[in-house]
Parts: sequence; C-alpha cells; structure tokens
Amino acid sequence: MNLNSDLDLRKLRYFVAVADQLHFGRAAEELHIAQPVLSRQIRALEQDLGAALFTRDRHGVELTEAGRQLLADAGPLLASTHALRRRVSAAAGGKRRLMVGFRAGIAVTPAARAFEERHPGVIVDVQRIEGDDQAAMLLDGRIDVGYVRLPIDESGLRITPLYTEPRVAVLPAGHRLAGKEEITEADLAGEPLVWHGDPSTQPTERPLRNAGYPVRGVDETLEHVAAGRGISFLARSASVFYSHPDVVYVPIPTLAPDQVCLAVSASHTSPVVDDFVTAARSTAEITAECGNYEMWQLGGDAATRGA
Repeated sequence: MNLNSDLDLRKLRYFVAVADQLHFGRAAEELHIAQPVLSRQIRALEQDLGAALFTRDRHGVELTEAGRQLLADAGPLLASTHALRRRVSAAAGGKRRLMVGFRAGIAVTPAARAFEERHPGVIVDVQRIEGDDQAAMLLDGRIDVGYVRLPIDESGLRITPLYTEPRVAVLPAGHRLAGKEEITEADLAGEPLVWHGDPSTQPTERPLRNAGYPVRGVDETLEHVAAGRGISFLARSASVFYSHPDVVYVPIPTLAPDQVCLAVSASHTSPVVDDFVTAARSTAEITAECGNYEMWQLGGDAATRGA
C-alpha cells in the first residue's frame, strides 16, 4: 500500500456496494454509475492499497481475505464521516442539541437534568434504540451518546461502564413456574427461548432451546412470550417500565446481571459530549434506582405481577 496516498472515500463506498452485492452490475445500478466506471474505480482502489479485494471468475465475484478485512473496517469509517457531516450541518444551522439514545428501561432524566444545569442552552433530545442498531446509530451520528446494554460491537466506540442490574425471567402467565417467588437456571432446562439476538449472547450458562422467533425490542418479546412460544429474560428495570396482562416476571438470582454502559463514537470529540458523560457517571446510581420503584412487586397473583 502506498502510505503517502489518502484513502478515497468515494472509492471506498463503491467497494462496499460491490462487497454487499457481490455483483458489479447490480452495484453499478445501485450507485447510478456505469459498470465500466465502477470496475475502473475498484481496480484503482486495489492499486492504491496494493492488494486484490475481489476474485472474479465465471462463477461470480468473491471477497479476498484483504477484501473481507477492508469491509470490516470500512463500515465504521464511512459511518464516522457521515456523522461528521451531520454534526457540521447542525453546527452551521445554529442548533444546540444533544441526541441521547437509550435502551428500554434506562432512565435518561437524571443525567439530562445534571447536564442541563451546566448547559442551559443545549436541548437534550432522547430516542429509544434497540440492541441491533445501538452501535450503528452512534457511528452514523443519528445519536450523539447512547445508554447501551452489552454486548455491543465496540469497534469505533468509547465505552464507559455505568452499573449492572439483575435480570428477571419473562414467563407466560400460565407457566408452571409463574407462581414462584424466585427460580434458578436449572428450573428452565429444556425451555424454548425467545431471544432478541445471537443465542450465544443469552445470559444463562445453561443454553436453552432456540424457539425460532427472532425478536426486536421488549414489545415483541412480550407478545411472543404471552403467546406461549417461549420464555425470555429482561433487565429488571425494563420489567418495571413494560407490562403485559399475559406475562409475569420472576426473579432469577443466579442469572448473569445486565451491564449498562454509556457509548460515544470514538471520532466524536466534544466538550459538550464529555460533560454529558460526566453527568451520566455522576447520576449512574440514581439511574439504576429507577428500576427499583415500589410499584414493582414480584409477589401477588400473576395478573398483578403482569400489570
């Protein structure tokens, strides 16, 4: 690779389009350019990098090892440049606004109040995020700061651990364990699991049977559990903020706790963002306590606990 040459972001975007499609013709249509032009740009990028990025034969187009590495690194880089444009446009428009993302059950208000005391001229906006887009939204600038739950792809991010919180089992109201004061992981052996991500990320050390219903967010999880398609797990605070008449929450003390962190794009350096991180750290204990409202009662009948 010629270390004196700058990486052309346009060529990089062209590369990602071909890598996604594994077809030069379809990628050219997506980019609204002629296929020969796209082929020349990819050859020029390979020349710049000193490495072949694709193998091309009568069977089709495939990424080389170098191509796979570039694809892994290209996403955060392109997202970072997109975020930069967003922030520059906002600054040029005179906007003083901080967009804070948060996962279900996490209260942003304590940190927002502490932050606004120091920055009364900055509006704190909030947006709920889901596990599968929490990293992407930080990298492409849709949010400036995110209250995230692990696991998360930390590439291109700065992660600040805040606190942990217990998890609860999410069971259908008529489940054999619904009336228990608490349960163990062993009690759930053989149960189908409704999970929002890779089954390997489930918190129990006893892998459960995948129910085959990929879900996105707490609402979908509760609907699938209520329908009897499987059981699930939630952070305790999420169980405070979300209820369903056909679902109950039961403590499971042996389960690995949920880790709540604050995440910022590594390329997003700003005194305002740093001050929000400071506010979030100073109010982490208060934020954690928001999951311990007296209204949250695990005792009583199933209807009360689900309501």
